[in-house]
Amino acid sequence: MTFKELGIAEPILKALEAEGYTHPTPIQEQSIPILLKGKDLLGVAQTGTGKTAAFGIPILHHLYEGISLSQTKRKVKALVVTPTRELAIQIGESFTAYGKHTGLRNTVIFGGVKQGKQVSALRGGVDIIIATPGRLLDLMNQGFISFRDLEHVVLDEADQMLDMGFIHDIKKIIAKLPPKRQSLFFSATMPKDIVELSRKMLGDFERVTIKPEQATAEKVEQGVYFVSKGNKPKLLVHLLEQQPQASVLVFSRTKHGANKIVKKLEQADIRSAAIHGNKSQTARQKALGDFKDGKLKVLVATDIAARGIDVEELALVVNYDLPNVSETYVHRIGRTGRASASGTALSFCDREEKPYLRDIEKLIKQEVPRLGAHPFMDDTPEEKDDRPPRSPRGPGKSGNKNRPGGNNFRGKNNRNTSRPKKRNDSSSRD
Repeated sequence: MTFKELGIAEPILKALEAEGYTHPTPIQEQSIPILLKGKDLLGVAQTGTGKTAAFGIPILHHLYEGISLSQTKRKVKALVVTPTRELAIQIGESFTAYGKHTGLRNTVIFGGVKQGKQVSALRGGVDIIIATPGRLLDLMNQGFISFRDLEHVVLDEADQMLDMGFIHDIKKIIAKLPPKRQSLFFSATMPKDIVELSRKMLGDFERVTIKPEQATAEKVEQGVYFVSKGNKPKLLVHLLEQQPQASVLVFSRTKHGANKIVKKLEQADIRSAAIHGNKSQTARQKALGDFKDGKLKVLVATDIAARGIDVEELALVVNYDLPNVSETYVHRIGRTGRASASGTALSFCDREEKPYLRDIEKLIKQEVPRLGAHPFMDDTPEEKDDRPPRSPRGPGKSGNKNRPGGNNFRGKNNRNTSRPKKRNDSSSRD
């Protein structure tokens, strides 16, 4: 199926063609026909599956078909609520790209910056608002935003919004929306709180579920190094020095940990930057912009800040800390397996993280290949595993000694049957 066969307005098709879009991804193919009919939608899909286009294209189509572009003051017809500033900006860029021939206007609203420019954009009139919950609620309470004419609302990355403590803001926003509207609800996971929230937001809806866990795990070349916590910085420096021209995204479990990684890399003369909730919006946008433009080769991020990182040809993802939530691993490695692309994801695992690795393997229904010996093994129990080492699939099999997973890192691991208790890291989330 092609986008043209979906019956999308010609100006939007023209823009999609310019962006290189010809065939929809699974979530786009399933969601767009439902949304073009005006129905509500519950979508279960992770970042990286193409869901921005899945909801953005039909919203633009409806607005283009029904709005009067000659009216003196634009009224807000569509609202997209998303958890992070980076993701809001990315969605705004997508709406601008897809709708550049339609005459429709969008603006992005988020906290961490002065509200003056955002208020000016609203006063000038916009058709579509993309916003983070806190600043959106602030501007609503100040009277700068009215949803009297709203026709479409999207709640994106709902599970992350709950993780970040936005549940009460979201409920307040939903209470201010007109009852007659098309509602779209997207979440990567569906815990009890998310199910209850979706019931409050959606009317007569259809459901689309995309399970990227298996697809992403299949197309991303994975591998794990067993390494003590103290040797993780040395191993990271060693891997980065092997491919200095590659774009590498490094995941830290905490904000403090991300800063420490950057300092360690600086000591090794490797330029990097961290993005997390404690960084200013200006610093986050500069770091992300430099990374996307190739000026910065290494970006260190926490999971929540990484939502919205969409970099083409990302060479490598490194899980410096394994996540204690298995689904998060899938989101992380999906950074280098966007849509139909492939990629490489390497993980560092110390003794305390072994239970997390077992949970991850249970979720993705496959074993993450063991990469065997490396220069910083100190023969402590946390560097041993009870399964033999393997090289990752794909390029690692070729015996290339200059890439992670090549022959330089193969070797025998000793057995270790200890099973440390799983710890709760929820207090350290970004």
